[in-house]
Amino acid sequence: MKVSNFPIFTQKDVPSEAEITSHQLMIKSGMIRKLSSGQYSWLPMGLRVIQKIEKIIREELNNIGCAEILMPSVQPAELWKESGRWDEYGPELLRFKDRHEREFCLGPTFEEVITDLIRKDVSSYKQLPMNLFQISSKFRDEIRPRFGVMRAREFIMKDAYSFHETQDCLDDTYEIYKSAYKKIFKRLMLDYTIVDADSGNIGGNESNEFHVIAEIGEDDLLLDDELNGMNLEIAKIKYSEDNLESIIKKTGLIHKKGIEVGHIFKLGQKYSEKMKAKVTTKDSKSINMFMGCYGIGITRIVAAAIEQSHDSNGIIWPKSISPFEAVIVEIDGHKNKEVRSHSNEIYNLLKNSKKNIIYDDREASFGNKMKDWELIGIPHIIIIGNNEAKNKTITYRSRTENTKSEVKSEEIVGKIN
Repeated sequence: MKVSNFPIFTQKDVPSEAEITSHQLMIKSGMIRKLSSGQYSWLPMGLRVIQKIEKIIREELNNIGCAEILMPSVQPAELWKESGRWDEYGPELLRFKDRHEREFCLGPTFEEVITDLIRKDVSSYKQLPMNLFQISSKFRDEIRPRFGVMRAREFIMKDAYSFHETQDCLDDTYEIYKSAYKKIFKRLMLDYTIVDADSGNIGGNESNEFHVIAEIGEDDLLLDDELNGMNLEIAKIKYSEDNLESIIKKTGLIHKKGIEVGHIFKLGQKYSEKMKAKVTTKDSKSINMFMGCYGIGITRIVAAAIEQSHDSNGIIWPKSISPFEAVIVEIDGHKNKEVRSHSNEIYNLLKNSKKNIIYDDREASFGNKMKDWELIGIPHIIIIGNNEAKNKTITYRSRTENTKSEVKSEEIVGKIN
């Protein structure tokens, strides 16, 4: 890919409402642009990061036998009233009426829709267990959207659902998802922890949250020396204390702030009982199915990764989700045929080696180009000027290690791994 065909939208200034580092850097690096409060357009550079995260999630869920579907975001009120959540969910549920005065909502979660789908097509224990997931936009009528994509009105999320004949089968599957999540977050190269959590308005009798540790996190976590623990809501119940300070004094646990990037639930029969999602067992009994649900906040992961990995110059992407593996920055290639020719040679060499490369062929100063790419945070920077063209070398710079060295042209492929 060449910048002449792949526009980048870096900018110097950020709006005053961008309070946290990730929000500021996502705007400055040209990843997102605000449409309205809590709504953002994803530009080419940002969308590539989203797609890389989605690819990792899909691969790991496919590995555990989870099939992908896609459900409508516009959900009829009847389903939510059937589950009892139409009144329980509160003002964050984005409700509206169509021209016939029928009530709908834009889905923040999909438990009702998936339960309705399964009850229509699954009737026997022989069809279970069943695991389905989707990646789609979710909606929440936030009172005060803030922190960019961290707490937005519209966000991209992966939600998976499992259906079972027995509680034991649900318990086993829950552990399989937990292991898959560990693999996902390891591949995303995030520093995370898993905590016991309350189930909130999703419901169920057991849940765990996956948190990226960050000072700007909105959740209070209480952890032991190995960073295992619980969120504040669970700690209040467990230790019969009403405030954070009292719990810390009583337990000696460490207080950390976390960004929730994943949440898994044992729903039990909460939805199947209310919505009559039943199967016939081997001994011909009719039972309510046992359910689990498993969420990952994809757009929130982008912000969390930036919060964990940046410096004064910009983003430092983990290589697994960087929009590109490497960038070629040529110096005055539009004026110098030798530089342009050598840059194209290196570009084609890397492309033929299946490297995910972008080539900055703009008519811009070297200084401005370098500022842009340090801001965007591509891990490997390849610099080609007059000396490199004459000597058939490149100057290699690592964004992650902040090192620079001269490398023979034929050795550059090995540098990018």
